[in-house]
Amino acid sequence: MRPLLIAGTLVTLLMGVTAQAQKSAADGIAEYRKMLEDGNPADLFEAKGEALWKQKRGPQNASLELCDLGKGPGVVKGAFVELPRFFADTARVQDLESRLVSCMQMLQGLDATAIASTPFGSGEQNNVTALATYIAAASRGLRFNLPQGHVAERRMYEIGKRVFYFRGGPYDFSCASCHGEDGKRIRLQDLPNLTKNPGDGVGSAAWPAYRVSNGQMWSMQLRLNDCYRQQRFPYPGFGSEATVALGVFMGVNAKGAESIAPSIKR
Repeated sequence: MRPLLIAGTLVTLLMGVTAQAQKSAADGIAEYRKMLEDGNPADLFEAKGEALWKQKRGPQNASLELCDLGKGPGVVKGAFVELPRFFADTARVQDLESRLVSCMQMLQGLDATAIASTPFGSGEQNNVTALATYIAAASRGLRFNLPQGHVAERRMYEIGKRVFYFRGGPYDFSCASCHGEDGKRIRLQDLPNLTKNPGDGVGSAAWPAYRVSNGQMWSMQLRLNDCYRQQRFPYPGFGSEATVALGVFMGVNAKGAESIAPSIKR
């Protein structure tokens, strides 16, 4: 009986050491992020976005200060945590970035199609990301509460849900493969469960975010684009129905979650 007792004790100790190591890895990542927050380069993009919001630009030499993000012309605070939403003037549900591009076209006379086809990190797409960072920062600490009163908003939630669980590509992946349940991880990176809180509170509520690994500011559209890349799916178009619908699905699931955008990521 004594050898069995010793063996059992060793197994228990090893399990405890393993659990402690896993906990320490997760805690280490959390501490790493906390240290970086004090000097988050997103602050620079936020400042650029605020300047762009007030700057007169484009063929119509106008600013974006009359842009309606859902709270009324020019109202920035609280807009981010209620997007995507339906807009009557475009007759569609839009996320923050696609709405900003519409305002850039309507108010400033810029070419929305040209902006949408510009690669991330180039030209006006850089400006859209900076503007989105500024808008998101104005709602930091507020709680997500996406509207679902319009039939188009409820339709987009259902589309987003289907897109989230759709499996395909060479690896038969879906969004849910990584973000559909608790306790998943890639290397040392914990993967939030985006079907519920708090998972989507620290997931969808964290973008735009500064990526330390490549020194770039990433918008939600770019984040989703990269998820498609990792699934080996074709890249979605900027502001496509699929990406906006995913934003609705995650945003509605995040109801009550605190916005931490713009955040900092590895």
